[in-house]
Amino acid sequence: MKKLISLFILMAAICSCSAPENNVYMFSYFTENGQDGLHLAYSYDGLKWEALNDAESFLTPAIGKDKLMRDPSIVQDDNGTFHMVWTTGWWDQGIGYASSKDLVNWSEQKNIPVMDKFPGTENSWAPELFYDRATKTFYIFWSSTVDGAFEDKSTESEGGLNHRQYYVTTKDFETFSETELYFAPDFCVIDGAVIKKGKEYYLFVKNENINPVEKNIRITSNTKPYDFPTEVSEPITGDYWAEGPAPLQVGEYVYVYFDKYMEGKYGAVRSKDMKTWEDVSDMVTFPEGIRHGTAFKVPVKVFEGLVR
Repeated sequence: MKKLISLFILMAAICSCSAPENNVYMFSYFTENGQDGLHLAYSYDGLKWEALNDAESFLTPAIGKDKLMRDPSIVQDDNGTFHMVWTTGWWDQGIGYASSKDLVNWSEQKNIPVMDKFPGTENSWAPELFYDRATKTFYIFWSSTVDGAFEDKSTESEGGLNHRQYYVTTKDFETFSETELYFAPDFCVIDGAVIKKGKEYYLFVKNENINPVEKNIRITSNTKPYDFPTEVSEPITGDYWAEGPAPLQVGEYVYVYFDKYMEGKYGAVRSKDMKTWEDVSDMVTFPEGIRHGTAFKVPVKVFEGLVR
C-alpha cells in the first residue's frame, strides 16, 4: 500500500508540475556504509529533493573487497546511456563501473583496475565521472594515497593518508588511457567534481588537511577539463566540515551540494558568477541518511520510467 500511495503521488506530480527544460534533476547517493547500493532522489527546482523507490536501493553492489557502493557518480552520454562509477571498498586499488539505459536495469558490474601499476596504492576513493561533449571523452578521476609519493606531513589527513587525484580517460569504457596525476595541490585532496559553464571548466575539491584542520570545499578553473591550476580559491563552504561537492546548473545558478558529514545532513551553496557564493543550506531538503553522490539531469521520460 505504501508503494502504491508513493506511486500515485509521483504520477500526480509529473502531471501537475512542469519540470525545467523538460528535464528532472536527479541525485545519486548512498546510505550508511554503502552496503545496500545505489539510491536515487529527484527534484524539480534543485531545492526540495525526494527519495525514489521508497528510499530503497536500485542496485546492490557485487564487486570489491568490501562489496560497497559508495560515492556513486552518474553521467549520461549523447546516446542516452547512463554510466556510473563508484568506490567499491575502503582499501581497493580499482573502482566500480556499470551502465544503464533507464537507471533501473544495469549492466554487469565490473572493476576498472585504475591503480594496478602504482605499487603502494592504499585506496581509490570517490571516483567522479565528467563527460566532455566537445571531445566526446569521459574523464574518470579519484583520490588515492600512494606510499612515498607525497611525504609532506603537513598535508596529511587522518591515519597518515596523503591523497592526490589521479585520472584516466575513455570513450567506450572498454579501453582506457594510462593512469596519470590529475590534481596535485599542496594539500591532501579528495572528492573532485567538474562542471562546465560557458567556456570554462570548474573543478571543486575538498581540502582534507587535518593539521591545521580544513575540511572544506575549494574551486579552481581552466579552459580544458584537466591541467587545473593548483592555486585554489578560499573555502566556498562555511564554518563546518564539508565533503563530496556535487555541482549542478539550475537556471541562472550553479548549485554545489555537499555532505555535512559531521552533522549528518546535506548543505548547499550557489553562485551566478562562480566567484561569489551564497550559503543556501537552510533552503534545501534531502532524504534522510543521504551520503556523498552526484547531481545530474534526466529527460522526463526517463523519470517517468523510474516512477513506474
